[in-house]
Amino acid sequence: MKVLVACEYSGTVRDAFLALGHDAISCDLLPTDVPGPHYQGDVFDIINDGWDLMIAHPPCTYISKAGARWMFGNGQINGTRLKKAYEAKKFFMDLYNAPIGMIAIENPTPLKILKMPEPTQSVHPYEFGHPFSKKTFLWLKNLPKLQRTNILSQYQPYLPSNTGGKKRGQSYNFGTAKNWKESSTTFPGIAEAMADQWSKPGIIQGKLL
Repeated sequence: MKVLVACEYSGTVRDAFLALGHDAISCDLLPTDVPGPHYQGDVFDIINDGWDLMIAHPPCTYISKAGARWMFGNGQINGTRLKKAYEAKKFFMDLYNAPIGMIAIENPTPLKILKMPEPTQSVHPYEFGHPFSKKTFLWLKNLPKLQRTNILSQYQPYLPSNTGGKKRGQSYNFGTAKNWKESSTTFPGIAEAMADQWSKPGIIQGKLL
């Protein structure tokens, strides 16, 4: 199977598919962190190269609900940030509507103001063997929902939440991720589940036949 992993520099999802013998390549404006098949450049340069499956991780800086406090500061909408949010939504939708038979797009909870399409499901790392919570949505086209593989009962937040609430005496958490690269990288357990479950023979129209 020919697999495109869009907006990935870590090689995590790409290498999970390569390990199962698939023809997989990652693509990002950044170079890959791990040596392997990688196109450094605009994903739309290669979007029409006959892919069977695309898994995309479009930038979420301006789409994510986590940035709401910068979008709606002091009761006013930040016009510059809103413009960038709609540009990010267009990029997301261009990926979602790409001419590829099977598509999965991964992103965090989006801002309501953008009226993004309804996601197919949400997943957490602790459902795939990693002791962290990090709610991630999947938008799927012609793919079955990702099945949890190793659900852990003990876990901690991976990303910071309500850090500004510390000064207000509210509950908050600084998370575990040390930088933006760690925050955006797909967990290996999730990548392995994608490769295993979405490359089985007979995946047609979101059903395992």
